[in-house]
Amino acid sequence: MNVDLFDFALPPERIALRPAVPRDAARLLVLEGDATHDRSVGDLPASLRAGDLLVFNDTRVIPAQLEGTRGDSRIGATLHKREGPRRWRAFIRNARRLREGDAIDFGNDVTATAHDRGADGSFVLDFAGDEPVELLLERAGRMPLPPYIAARRPADAQDADDYQTMFAAEKGAVAAPTAALHFTPELMARLATAGIAHATLTLHVGAGTFLPVKAEDTTEHKMHAEWGRIDAAMAERMNAVRARGGRLIAVGTTSLRLIESACGEDGVIRPFEGDTAIFITPGYRFRGIDGLVTNFHLPRSTLFMLVSALMGLDRMQAAYAHAIENGYRFYSYGDASLLLA
Repeated sequence: MNVDLFDFALPPERIALRPAVPRDAARLLVLEGDATHDRSVGDLPASLRAGDLLVFNDTRVIPAQLEGTRGDSRIGATLHKREGPRRWRAFIRNARRLREGDAIDFGNDVTATAHDRGADGSFVLDFAGDEPVELLLERAGRMPLPPYIAARRPADAQDADDYQTMFAAEKGAVAAPTAALHFTPELMARLATAGIAHATLTLHVGAGTFLPVKAEDTTEHKMHAEWGRIDAAMAERMNAVRARGGRLIAVGTTSLRLIESACGEDGVIRPFEGDTAIFITPGYRFRGIDGLVTNFHLPRSTLFMLVSALMGLDRMQAAYAHAIENGYRFYSYGDASLLLA
């Protein structure tokens, strides 16, 4: 499909720079079949059914944004995928100043050597020393805010809390699974009272999620791979929910992509561990999920293509126009939608 079909105009003032307070006070646009409802995230217990299962991503964002020097040159690095115990592939700012074999000093006794330049300008960084890389990042890194926020304000101490979900446990993401940012312990308690259960899987979100689609046609776009895991007990639980007539509601496109990667043509979800580069566009037949909670996405992005595959392109273009006209807040710290095809 032509990528231009997924374009829309978004006024800059619709981009949220901070999350709603409290988190579950964010607005919720509910699309169910042909119906559209303006609600709040706090209304989710009434918007779902007893027996449904919400599936969250328990990845934890690491301070993956680094600033360093190579000689007299400033080098910025955003880690986006682990390739070994001390190796991370990174997007590099000022990459023209970096060659394979160069050492980068990130300060605070943190250094790395660049190797294996990719066609996209990325490098593999080998971190020196014996300390776990996670400890090095805690010392020298900072929270990797999305570029559309970072361009308008710097990350600060508040983001260290705001940009983690209440489920964050498994370190390794360089971007938050932002749909889950809206959930609070109080909301989870009300969902449980309503008979709506929850479970977690792990997919380490990479910085590739923010990369623009530069191709003119969706068939020409190459997705970046991300590592995920669904264990046997989780797969069995999800299958049992659907067998009883319950719905699997993915919270976030990351959860959805991993479930669909683990689901066979027969609709059975199987244990999964490894990389997924699944790219979902209109025409895709969903096998593993029955609904999605997600934020509002960038124009021409792979995530807007995904929600258009679930609900229909015309439906999503109309829904986003409604959201813009009615003051919904967009992107990582913005409002949410509940999509029930």
